Amino acid sequence: MIKKVIEHRRAVYPRQYNDKPIKQSDIEQVLEAANWAPTHKRTEPWRFKVIRGEKLEEFGAYLAEKYKETAKKFSERKYNKTKNKCLQSSCVVAICMQRDAKERIPEWEEVASTAMAVQNMWLTASDLGIGAYWSSPALRNEVDGFIDLNEGEHCLGFFYMGHYDGELPEGFREPLADKVEWL
Repeated sequence: MIKKVIEHRRAVYPRQYNDKPIKQSDIEQVLEAANWAPTHKRTEPWRFKVIRGEKLEEFGAYLAEKYKETAKKFSERKYNKTKNKCLQSSCVVAICMQRDAKERIPEWEEVASTAMAVQNMWLTASDLGIGAYWSSPALRNEVDGFIDLNEGEHCLGFFYMGHYDGELPEGFREPLADKVEWL
């Protein structure tokens, strides 16, 4: 039941991942779910760049060096953490959004569609027993030296994925009644 998957979805961070690789067919299933997100005027703005294998090490090193170049206050710990997130992951998906060239709809709607695509990815990964985490660091604006972006395409963040051991914590939400006003 979808409600159970929604309620049990959690952020699972790269440091929690084990060494078990994710099957290509599972990654494809996660991405296919993304492709069915709602989209106004059928712009389908989501774009994904899948980074796996040896490219993970290269991507981690690239991001760490970009951090070093752009940090106002450099931290060796953050440098290593940035580098290691990729090495700890089975796969990293750069989440990109292609702006409609005709700008028929507001940009925020295309960002929202892309976010809904990511939610579909996250729910599917969760259902498959794959841990996932969406990170949107400032470094997302520096990826064009590693990933080819088309004109009007922007990176919105990185979707880290990996298998994990153990149980995830119980979820908690404030009561819905505190967030709804019935008119």
